Amino acid sequence: MIKRISHIGVAVSDLEEARVFFRENFGFSVKEKENFGELIFSFVPVGDTNLELLQSTEPDGQIARFVEKRGQGVHHISFEVEDIQRELDRLKSRGIKLINEKPYLNAHKDLVAFIHPKSTFGVLIELIQKKDEKRA
Repeated sequence: MIKRISHIGVAVSDLEEARVFFRENFGFSVKEKENFGELIFSFVPVGDTNLELLQSTEPDGQIARFVEKRGQGVHHISFEVEDIQRELDRLKSRGIKLINEKPYLNAHKDLVAFIHPKSTFGVLIELIQKKDEKRA
């Protein structure tokens, strides 16, 4: 079951520039930069959700390729779920194409998996089960 929109991932070419923009122009409290694999990122709390600003640290990284092909902008929408594996199994049984059939741990030790945008009207959707949720 979908609980809420966890965050909206935004691909940027300059994380610091994006952090300053959202802090100075909208007055948002921008979280510290974090590193994970080929990414540096920063969360921007907005009400009950967040923007996740994403920059690649590698010129051929996933976010760098996205920015080069599509420009900066919305990369994915993340839905928080109660039981990620149950949701993935349910979606797969309905013929929805998954990028990840098994979830993996993100930088915050939450379980995440992605749904292919070919099944979701061109939108990359991430499912996330927060680490404090009950896990089987």
